[in-house]
Amino acid sequence: QVQLVESGGGLVQAGGSLRLSCAASGRTFSSYAMGWFRQAPGKEREFVAAIIGSGGSTYYADSVKGRFTISSDNAKNTVYLQMNSLKPEDTAVYYCALRPGSYLISQGGRYDYWGQGTQVTVSS
Repeated sequence: QVQLVESGGGLVQAGGSLRLSCAASGRTFSSYAMGWFRQAPGKEREFVAAIIGSGGSTYYADSVKGRFTISSDNAKNTVYLQMNSLKPEDTAVYYCALRPGSYLISQGGRYDYWGQGTQVTVSS
């Protein structure tokens, strides 16, 4: 089993920055991908960004490209989401997820393990 724990959410003004962390523990995989997703009230969960476990290839949703950066620290089994130039529409609960394999996937249903989420609120 895999445990994922997100942290780093909070309240920030528009234009500000936050860095989310996702610490993974438990079962290990020879290859895997980590993704960040978000869900705003009354909206469906949407893909934000993904990274291959080795810290190589990345993939971003158009809505965050150029503002958000996903990275990983394999020594700490942690994935980060640096969020800059935040907008009120970025307000959501952010979840990290893991899927075995080395493909970057944007569909949440293809991820096997999920964290509990961390709230990000951007005020205007």
